[in-house]
Amino acid sequence: MAMRIGVIGCGNISDTYFRNGPLLKDIDYVACADLVPAAAAAKAAEFGLEALEIPALLARGDIDAVLNLTVPAAHGEVSLQVLEAGKHVFTEKPLALSLGEARAVLDLAAVKGLRAGAAPDTFLGPAQQEARAQIDAGAIGEVVTGLASVLSLGMEDWHPNPGFFYRKGGGPVLDMGPYYIASLVNLLGPVASVQATGRIGRRERLVTAEGPMQGRTIPVETFTTLNALLSFASGAEIAFLASWDVAAADLRPIELHGTGGSLRISDPNDFGGVIARAGTDGAFAGTATAARPFGADNRLWLGEYPFSCYRGLGLAEMARSIASGVPHRCSGEFALHVLEVMLAIESAAAAHRPVAIASRPERPAPLSPAEAAGFLAEAVPQDA
Repeated sequence: MAMRIGVIGCGNISDTYFRNGPLLKDIDYVACADLVPAAAAAKAAEFGLEALEIPALLARGDIDAVLNLTVPAAHGEVSLQVLEAGKHVFTEKPLALSLGEARAVLDLAAVKGLRAGAAPDTFLGPAQQEARAQIDAGAIGEVVTGLASVLSLGMEDWHPNPGFFYRKGGGPVLDMGPYYIASLVNLLGPVASVQATGRIGRRERLVTAEGPMQGRTIPVETFTTLNALLSFASGAEIAFLASWDVAAADLRPIELHGTGGSLRISDPNDFGGVIARAGTDGAFAGTATAARPFGADNRLWLGEYPFSCYRGLGLAEMARSIASGVPHRCSGEFALHVLEVMLAIESAAAAHRPVAIASRPERPAPLSPAEAAGFLAEAVPQDA
């Protein structure tokens, strides 16, 4: 039986979760709430849900878990409210904006006997899982070094209300970094220490996206460029570049180099993609994942871009894991480690010193194509 889900937060990202809902066997979105009641009413009308006030949603006995899609600054507070109400919680990234608040969420979940999970769940997609399988099989030997990069001109040209991206707690690492750090930790294990440099490219940003902020200038309070060196407990040394000050770039999202070859990994904000491996001869050969479960382009990211975007898979996997009594893959402990690494990057850049990472989560269990197919409500082609 599908777990009944209430959603708190009806902003841009909620559309993708709601549209993906019918694809997933293990979850059923039944109600939504927002600080702006009109926003909840609009989503409820569009997707056949019940619009509620937040207290009423939390009080509903027939809602088993809550998907927390509020703004990042509210993630921790809302998750604590959900757990206090006796419901499991799954949060959009990041888990919280401070380690103290994140640990409070995990501690309360443990006391209540509830689950806490967090996005991103893209590392459960077939591209990241294919890369994991190749690394685990020793296809490129021991990973020695690599580069991950997420580079653009920022958020103000597409997001209707981008101010929070540039406040404390925002910036390219806390916004986009979860996809990249989660991918790397899934592939390589936990990070042991971080070094970084950073700067603010422009002190003000002009909003050009359509919406209520168009034409207004917003102040910048956080680093918009961060260059980090991640030292993994496994011995891998990975450079991570994150910037909203780049007009054009031609770097691959992730490239890893080992003692026996190299691996090019597709965008970790996407569930699918092509994974390309080269041996010591330097010739790359690609493995496509579009035919695998959750690999096909479904054009649901903001309703227009051709990505495989199946947000909600992590929540469905958590629901099934609860029913089976096994650990879930997008766990709070995993998300706390990702948050600790991201905050350490900012701290290292601000203080000009290395920062040690205390948490050491286990890598999530691999997700095979056959197991992934079991989450889909409709059959999809299996990889040949």
